[in-house]
Amino acid sequence: MVYRKIRSSGRAQIYLGLIYGLVFGFLLQKGGLAEYDVIIGQLLLTDFTVVKVMLSAILVGMAGVFIMRWAGIIHLQIKPGSIGSTVLGGVIFGVGFAILGYCPGTAAAAFGSGAMDALMGMIGIVIGAGVFARLYPFLDRRILHWGAFPADTIAELVGLRPEIVALHWRPY
Repeated sequence: MVYRKIRSSGRAQIYLGLIYGLVFGFLLQKGGLAEYDVIIGQLLLTDFTVVKVMLSAILVGMAGVFIMRWAGIIHLQIKPGSIGSTVLGGVIFGVGFAILGYCPGTAAAAFGSGAMDALMGMIGIVIGAGVFARLYPFLDRRILHWGAFPADTIAELVGLRPEIVALHWRPY
C-alpha cells in the first residue's frame, strides 16, 4: 500500500516530517501556545489554554493511534520506562522550561512566528541535546535504567486491553 512505500522512502519521510512539523507549529501558533504570556498564565494557573489544547491533542492522537493500529498501518513499539529516566527527563525539561518560559515545541513555534527571545532557547536546546548525547553512555549505564517500572503501559499494569483503558479515560 501507499504507507509501505512512504515508510521505505527516506526522502518521503523527510518531506512528511517537514510538512507535519510546519502544520504542528502553525497549529501551536494559531492556538496561542507560541505566546509567552499564555504559557506563563498556565504556569500561574490563570490561563488554561495550554491544558485545553494538550488534552484535545491527546484525545485526537489517541483515537488516531488506535485507528491506525486497528487498520494495520502501524505496530506499536513501546519503550520500557524507569524512575531514573523519568526523573532525569523531568528535571531537564523543567529547568529548560523555567529558564526559557517555553517548552521545545512552543519555543520553535514562537521563533517561527518572530519571537526573538525564543531564538536563545532554540540555541540552548541544540546545545543541551549535544551535552545529553555526549553524556548518554554514562547516563545509560548509571541512571536511565534505575527503578524499572513494573509494566510498560497502564493497560498492562491494570490487566486490561488498551482500548478499554482509553475508552474509560476522562480528562477531568
